[in-house]
Amino acid sequence: MDGEGPIVVMGAGLSGLAAATLLARAGREVHVHDIRADSGARFDGDFQALENWSMDADFFDQLETWGFDSTSFKSTSFSVVDLIHPDDEVTQAKTDGVAYRIVERGTSDHTIDQAFKRMAIEAGATLHYKSRIDEKDADIVACGPKDTSALALGEIFRTSHPNHIAFQLNDKLAPGAYSYLIIIDGVGLICTCLWRKQKKSERFLNECIATYQRLYPDIDMEPIKRVGGKGDFTLNGFYTVPETGQHFVGESGGLQDFMWGFGMRMAVWSGVLAAQEMLGGPSYDKEVRRQLLPYVQTSVANRWLMNRVGDRMFKRMCVRWMKDQDRSGDGLRWIGRLFRPSLLKRLVYATTSPFMLERGSGPTKPKRLPFRAAKPRDAWEQSEAALAVKARWEAARRSGGHTSFESRDGEAHETEATLA
Repeated sequence: MDGEGPIVVMGAGLSGLAAATLLARAGREVHVHDIRADSGARFDGDFQALENWSMDADFFDQLETWGFDSTSFKSTSFSVVDLIHPDDEVTQAKTDGVAYRIVERGTSDHTIDQAFKRMAIEAGATLHYKSRIDEKDADIVACGPKDTSALALGEIFRTSHPNHIAFQLNDKLAPGAYSYLIIIDGVGLICTCLWRKQKKSERFLNECIATYQRLYPDIDMEPIKRVGGKGDFTLNGFYTVPETGQHFVGESGGLQDFMWGFGMRMAVWSGVLAAQEMLGGPSYDKEVRRQLLPYVQTSVANRWLMNRVGDRMFKRMCVRWMKDQDRSGDGLRWIGRLFRPSLLKRLVYATTSPFMLERGSGPTKPKRLPFRAAKPRDAWEQSEAALAVKARWEAARRSGGHTSFESRDGEAHETEATLA
């Protein structure tokens, strides 16, 4: 990485392309290698959310400050979000600002992946797809997940219903996690996330869809495909490897939210910080620890807390969220506090992380969040409504619908998308 020689980036996702764009704009020769056929190819046209409450800065303002065009990809903003309690009560979180922005992932022109690809090419970076290189030959490592700490399963469908977003905490439908409904311009996605390893995991998606149909009976659904994704959550000992000077960014650096899986903001941010060091700026490792790591550690503490509660605590969380909104008039204040670093979260992290994380292997000395074992309460049979959802999907599959994951022994494996 010394001098003005070529810079090699491994991975053409958001973090790798962000770094490549800034480096190429500065006149450096940059080569980005990716084993897939295109940026976004590991996704399947699924929707993902850009949350806008964990930090004071609006993410799109950050993008513009860094030199990225936030209008170059399609995004849909929501200031009102349905919050579905574990007992199926539906309330609304509201804000005068932006709560979520929904973007599409994949290879279509309007996706965020293709927008970052175009910006990298326009800057002068050379992209090599279907190109496999050894990790030790990369100056910036920006690959996707290597292992599994959590799983997401979803169904994409056509609908005439207006744009809508809903979020539910329910330990049966999404063990230790959450489920959500997103509708954008006639296309919908219902997804459930599993933070405990399950057998016959698609039953959770079937039951989740049946629940959302009951709660929103006016939503018509014509299934298109089913998508799946894994999340790999690690806390790295190094973000710049001392022996080689390699920078690990995005998911390769473990820079994402351990609680609910948000990662796009940190992916781009880490790519920017890596490029800035290589252009003579401050130390990447130090800046990650100063700017990003406190939020990651907070999310580890939140994950520990959520691993140990069920629907009773989820209900209390929802009630507190709504009471805080009534007092403040802002539906983002409570959730923002949950995500932001605090003395209590630092203490929880320091106390619990040695027991939560397992040592992994690799140059960054990672500690990995394991895919937790199922609990006895996770064993249940599908309802008649869920079995009807399953039968409808089987009919759609026979008519040409497909899944983006393989299923063996009732469990989802080798998935191609990632958590929202």
